[in-house]
Amino acid sequence: MRHILRRILFYLVALWASVTLNFLIPHLAPGNPAQALVGKMHGRVAPQALHALEISLGVSHDPLYIQYFQYILNLIHGNLGISVTYMPTPVTDVLAQELPWTIVLVGVSLVISFVIGTILGIVVVWWRGALMDTILSPFFTFLSAIPYFWLALILLYYFGAQLGWFPLHGGYDADNIDQGWTIDFILSAAQYAFLPALTIVIGSISGWMLGMRNAMITTLSEDYVLMAEAKGLTTWRVMTSYAARNAILPNVTQFALSIGFVVSGSILTEVVFSYPGIGYATLQAVQSLDYSLLQGIFLVISIAVLVANLMADVLYVILDPRVRTGKG
Repeated sequence: MRHILRRILFYLVALWASVTLNFLIPHLAPGNPAQALVGKMHGRVAPQALHALEISLGVSHDPLYIQYFQYILNLIHGNLGISVTYMPTPVTDVLAQELPWTIVLVGVSLVISFVIGTILGIVVVWWRGALMDTILSPFFTFLSAIPYFWLALILLYYFGAQLGWFPLHGGYDADNIDQGWTIDFILSAAQYAFLPALTIVIGSISGWMLGMRNAMITTLSEDYVLMAEAKGLTTWRVMTSYAARNAILPNVTQFALSIGFVVSGSILTEVVFSYPGIGYATLQAVQSLDYSLLQGIFLVISIAVLVANLMADVLYVILDPRVRTGKG
């Protein structure tokens, strides 16, 4: 419990640092959202209109420390400002609209790739040197070198453009189906999400498999694994309770970090497929100099990463007795 309390205190300090940096970085950049909008109009805006636009977007010319306290107060009240990209929609509404798409797509793909990759890593090591290890290890090493966007373009061209099995862009059939929790919408969304999800699974499964394989190789040489084999325990019990349970700890940390970055989406994948989500919204916010939306997105990403790391610490306490006793 003391270990968990120390980690919670650390993450609270990290959260404060993330919020502070999230405030400072956009404010140190030149210009503001109102000036960015005026720039798109080639400066043909009266000073009074610019001032009114700054007020509507929440742009302040107060000293930086006053703006900082105003920013903290707005965060406490759930006010993240107005999005320039989706003006006049509040940033919270944009996040509420885009986050579910990314969480479902990237979250489900991450869990599938983690489970399959971890199991494959255990299997190929336990029977290392066999045909499966000889084929799968080089194949997944080659697969890990393929960039996401190349893989996405290949799948999109072959299964979308050539065979016509899956749509080329979008999140669902917006022309014929209304968004809502209906069977037609869910089936349509699943069809549109299949290729982006397949891209993420294929692109990330190799990392889980190779990481688990390397950790298992190291763990199998430990004395407690050799002792378990000498005691005559079953192969399945030695593999799962002794070897895999300890070897999976590095993968647990990486999985927690990946969960945190689920909310950031896979930007390249979402852009290639024009799939709705936080990744695509981030690209649009950067192109529009939408500081408020970028701040909101980075804040959500920071919180998600911190919460995911806290979950990893809790899992470490459950899986590794050395952490509970403080002797790790």
